[in-house]
Amino acid sequence: MKILLCHNYYQQPGGEDRVFSDEAWLLESHGHEVVRYTRHNDDIDQMSRWDISKRTIWNRETYVSIHKLIRRERPSIMHCTNTFPLISPAAYYAARTEGVIVVQTLQNYRLMCVGSLFLRKGQVCEDCLGKLIPWPAIKHGCYRNSRSASGVVAAMLGVHRAMRTWSKAVGLYIVATKFARRKFVEAGFDENQIAVKPNFVHPNPGAGAGSGNYAVYVGRLSPEKGIDTLIAAWNQLNGQLPLKIVGDGPLSKKVRKFAQHNPNVDWLGFQSKSEVQRIMGEASFLVLPSIWYEGLPKTIVEAYSTGTPVIASNLGAMKEVVEDGRTGLHFEPGNAEDLAAKVKQLLGNPMQLAQMRQDSYKEYKTAYTAEPNYRTLMAIYQQANDRHQQRTAYRRQLDINGYQDIKFSITLNKK
Repeated sequence: MKILLCHNYYQQPGGEDRVFSDEAWLLESHGHEVVRYTRHNDDIDQMSRWDISKRTIWNRETYVSIHKLIRRERPSIMHCTNTFPLISPAAYYAARTEGVIVVQTLQNYRLMCVGSLFLRKGQVCEDCLGKLIPWPAIKHGCYRNSRSASGVVAAMLGVHRAMRTWSKAVGLYIVATKFARRKFVEAGFDENQIAVKPNFVHPNPGAGAGSGNYAVYVGRLSPEKGIDTLIAAWNQLNGQLPLKIVGDGPLSKKVRKFAQHNPNVDWLGFQSKSEVQRIMGEASFLVLPSIWYEGLPKTIVEAYSTGTPVIASNLGAMKEVVEDGRTGLHFEPGNAEDLAAKVKQLLGNPMQLAQMRQDSYKEYKTAYTAEPNYRTLMAIYQQANDRHQQRTAYRRQLDINGYQDIKFSITLNKK
């Protein structure tokens, strides 16, 4: 099978970029031919605001490029990971005109929320959920803290809702968790149009010993990731357990300053995948203090693949993926005191922690390895194909009925 993979890279690498490369590898490793169409947000620096606005709603250049690419390569499926903002929904219509099935992965909540996180002022916000025009987001400047930029994203969502792009131009959506699926259904998406497929980690790094006697945070250093909660909790712990922080982002200066004044805290910045796995495998546990719903944090799956339990916010997808008392512990989102208490709980229960390590690794081997993920993806592609065939047959029947109605009308007029 030949698959066209489309992805809009972010300026700062994130989970969606890794999912794109992982799925390309997964398909190619099973003998499929993969064609890639990508754009990068670094290009935005060379564009005017007006140009960015137009391309976000409808990028004609994308439409023409993908249309030509499809005609040349003739893929069976176009699978998009991220189209925002430079690829735009124009990609779906380019595929649709050539009869190519469209599958879209949803790693965040952009189609329901202008800011994509369901987060405002450090709190979960669903004010725009289900609204045709997400006007609250414009009022609050939810995208890049700008009302004008938020207006552009809101216009994109409103225009394509009115055009029924999300229901007509996309054959099937993929989300990583049941929680995300419920949210999209709540927003009005057809539940039969949304399939669940988690992320995966390959190759299997093997369970680590967890003998490093430290906790680890891995991820983007940004407000929605709960960095302030993490810092406050470790200030309360007063050196009871060292902390290693892996990652970079807008709050890097704050994290650097925190590490400089705390000898038990190491900020390691960006690290390679192999080094992250080594650090995770030796950690006592991973801390995930996000204050937004999350999609399916790749760091949870990576932690499980090294047998490392997770202390996570009791919120959204994290609440679903981390089983409290088995593969980790939950704490109240944004509550540094509760996070510190859960850290102390595990430190005081080495037997419980050891059992969690075993259970976390079992969870990885059961749900997050490459082979079952590939089978799920193939089943999703088959489901998308079946839906496409049903729609095609339905449209043909409408055309036949329309032709018969016209023929009957002409006959009556002749009489």
